[in-house]
Order: sequence, then C-alpha cells, then structure tokens
Amino acid sequence: MAKERFKAVPASYLALIKDNKILLQRRFNTGYEDGNYMLPAGHVDRGENFTQACVREMKEEIGISLKLEDVKFVHMMHRDSEEGEQGNRIDVFFTAEKWGGEIKNMEPEKCDDLSWFDLDNLPENTIPYVRQAVDCIKNNKFYSEHGWK
Repeated sequence: MAKERFKAVPASYLALIKDNKILLQRRFNTGYEDGNYMLPAGHVDRGENFTQACVREMKEEIGISLKLEDVKFVHMMHRDSEEGEQGNRIDVFFTAEKWGGEIKNMEPEKCDDLSWFDLDNLPENTIPYVRQAVDCIKNNKFYSEHGWK
C-alpha cells in the first residue's frame, strides 16, 4: 500500500504598497484571527496557480481587477500549522503597481476594516506571520519560515 503524502495548504496574498503605505484588512467573524490585521489573501483552488488565485481573490475581497502580467512575486513563506489549522501552509506574496477599479471591502461579513497603514508602523494587532512577511518584502528577502519549533 502506498504511503499517503503530506499535504500543504497553498494561499496567495497581495501586498499593495503606495506612498510608503500598505493596505491591510481586519478579520471579522471568521473564527480565525478575528480582530487582527492581515493582507488581502485567499486559498488557491484546485486547477489554478498562485498568480491566478491572487487575481481571483483580489476581485472577490477588495474589488480590484489585476492582470496576470501586473502581478509580481515578492515573497514565499513556509508556515507550520497553528492551533486550529490543518497542514502546513505555503504562502506566496505578490505586489502590483497597476490595477483596475476602486479598492473597497467586498466582504463586510468577514472584514470590518480595510485601510492603508504606514509601512514602517503596522498596527499592533497585525498577525505575526503577516508582520514577518511585510518585513521580508521591505528587505527584498524572498523566502522565510514561520512557526517551526
């Protein structure tokens, strides 16, 4: 009998940075990290790659249209599972300088704030792995790990 392989959960994130400010959303009513800030993000669905997931999720979450060619890879994080999560996480972070549409909270049932924050002064209640990723992005560090013992 073949041994079942370990599975990781893939997710795409977008770090929109403008005038030394970064766009963050505060989680609400999700059961995970509610009340804390993170980057707009979402899981990669079967049949799509990280870039496609980023484009789809940004339309769903913050109402903007991105072209695949305008999405630029900036960081990847391998994250150990946190309590309540299943499997390790592979988080891929992108940025974009161009997009269509107006940024707005498209999921008020899951997000109760969508705001720009100073890149060098993130809110205290920023999720720790997101804070780490933002620091890596600022310092052009393309890979990091979080939560491993």
